[in-house]
Amino acid sequence: MTGQLAVALLLGFACVAAVADDRPNFVFILTDDQSYGMMGCDANELTQTPHIDQLARDGVFFDRAYITSAICTPSRISILLSQFERKHGVNFNSGTSVSPEAWAKSYPVIMREHGYYTGYVGKNHAPIGEGGYESGLMDESFDYFYAGHGHIRFYPKEIHEIFRAAKSDTQVEVIQEGVDDFLSNEHRLERAIRFLDSRPGDKPFCLSICFNLPHDAGAGTMESRQSDDEIYKSLYGDVEIPLPENYVAKADITTPKLPPNVLKVSERQTGYDYSDEPQTAIDRIRRRMQAMTGIDRLVGKVRERLSSQGLDQNTILIFTSDHGLFTGEQGLGGKALCYEQTTHVPLIVYNPQAPSAARGRRCDEFAQSIDIAPMMLEYAGIDRPGSFQGKSIRGLVDGDAVAVHDYIFTENLWATHFGNPRIEAVQDKEWKYIRYYANESFPASIKIRTAKELGIPIVKMLYTVNDDGIAVYRHYVESPLAGEQPIYEELYHVGVDPHELNNVINEPSHAEVLARLRGAWWEKLKYARGTGNPKVLRYTEASELERKLKEYQVSARIR
Repeated sequence: MTGQLAVALLLGFACVAAVADDRPNFVFILTDDQSYGMMGCDANELTQTPHIDQLARDGVFFDRAYITSAICTPSRISILLSQFERKHGVNFNSGTSVSPEAWAKSYPVIMREHGYYTGYVGKNHAPIGEGGYESGLMDESFDYFYAGHGHIRFYPKEIHEIFRAAKSDTQVEVIQEGVDDFLSNEHRLERAIRFLDSRPGDKPFCLSICFNLPHDAGAGTMESRQSDDEIYKSLYGDVEIPLPENYVAKADITTPKLPPNVLKVSERQTGYDYSDEPQTAIDRIRRRMQAMTGIDRLVGKVRERLSSQGLDQNTILIFTSDHGLFTGEQGLGGKALCYEQTTHVPLIVYNPQAPSAARGRRCDEFAQSIDIAPMMLEYAGIDRPGSFQGKSIRGLVDGDAVAVHDYIFTENLWATHFGNPRIEAVQDKEWKYIRYYANESFPASIKIRTAKELGIPIVKMLYTVNDDGIAVYRHYVESPLAGEQPIYEELYHVGVDPHELNNVINEPSHAEVLARLRGAWWEKLKYARGTGNPKVLRYTEASELERKLKEYQVSARIR
């Protein structure tokens, strides 16, 4: 345990006596790659999600909830730190990890310091501290930690040591074991990292449950094994599953959604190729539906456990996703774009203590993923740090109809050899404006060909970040603020064109709307960037080699 963490823990314990015991508990459930429209409560008539649908009926369902970046790591860090990626500065291509200084201002660390018993179960995709996933800082920042770093796939025991002792084999059920162990107050689950032997009954708790489903790294590894639950073997097998609205197979694309110099589709990660053919797209959708029903069952069990322990009337439940995903809509696959399919997500907040008239509602006001942490801190009676960029949506949950956002800003800085462009978007309830910048990334196909010719591991060739990548990424962050011009723009009247089919950027009748949104974009861009240098650590191939060499040298001296 680090000295800083020990001090933080002592401060946390010292705060307990000064904080009321009746503060609410929190259960925060985060799914992966779940677009708006995959459950009964957001108009999916096929997927069976009765428990989540009931949660939506009991609480508040936000129909206009958005993430900040449509890619796993930056989105999840944005949720933890309540910051836009442009401020926190960490992505797969950034060559950085979150520094301990920045991590100290994350919602779980703050809540722990203020007397909350904290738990984290499932998937962590946020590199924290020196060495990122290997630093141990994330693990020891919670009172209870039962999670794998990076993808945990559908059969997590096969790739993560921490899950090896689980009785179940499948992801949702392995996570269920961790949740049950946390809530049981007994802590008998082998390999889980625990600061205390049991959950203190006199302290409120905050449990984060983070899935790697219905993400393709999870759904794509489902095998219908004999040991799998029937949900994952046969459910929806006899259901006719339609293709997504506006689906276009690769063979039928005549005019790409985006110009080839903007989105280099040929360089896309091959893992998204299932989107190109109707049958493979349907097969993957069926797998995601099965995963969603499994997640739904977990939600039901969580609520049952809370009720049986008398915790249900003082526990706030939050359900959302880190971003969405394309499955052939308009011929697109993958994510990392600023369209509704990837940025618009479900958000449910259930506060059992809210006025009865405030519960069981649909909320039409904007909410964003970075608003969740400020909301939790406000409910907990904890002052939010100045580093937070989100706004508390407690008022919207408890019946105050005052909007907290006039515009929503989203971005993509994951511009790599996989052909994704740099993007920024701003929208109000009727219109969305999107800007794209020069896409000059070196092609993945050439890297793959070279790796094969020289016998270099393809994964290493494609996913290693070198020190110069830090400078490239920082340029991506700063250049629009320095005046870089877009190479392509879009304007959609999302109020009447929710699928963003018709780009009306060049129609003179919309010039006033365009000017207004460009002005909003500039203000939001500056706000997203914030001030000062990012609080990050170098996290590249070279830094990891140096770190491991130092560890070896220290170990050799000790021996």
